[in-house]
Amino acid sequence: MAAAEPLYVIELDAENNKVVVGDRTKVTQPECTVGRVNWVSIAEPSTPIYAEVQIRYRSTPTPVTVIPLENSRVRLVFDEPQISITPGQAAVWYNGEKVLGGGIIEQFS
Repeated sequence: MAAAEPLYVIELDAENNKVVVGDRTKVTQPECTVGRVNWVSIAEPSTPIYAEVQIRYRSTPTPVTVIPLENSRVRLVFDEPQISITPGQAAVWYNGEKVLGGGIIEQFS
């Protein structure tokens, strides 16, 4: 497939044997929802907290607001939209070196 600019995988449609691709704007997201959340070093907060998050192994931590939701879920709202947020990957949020919590990315907005 030829394109004027780099393309990124947006969606895998196994049922129809398709790989959906798009440009960088299609894979840059301002927020995502994380499920199966575990709070590690703090009690589950009832109000939003500000932290740094890694959405990929070895990625640079980025500032985020962690908004608690029901059923062991949170919404992560990034200070700057992030590229390649992938459902099924882990997201871990920190306060400096201290792990606050983490979970599995469910979807992006």
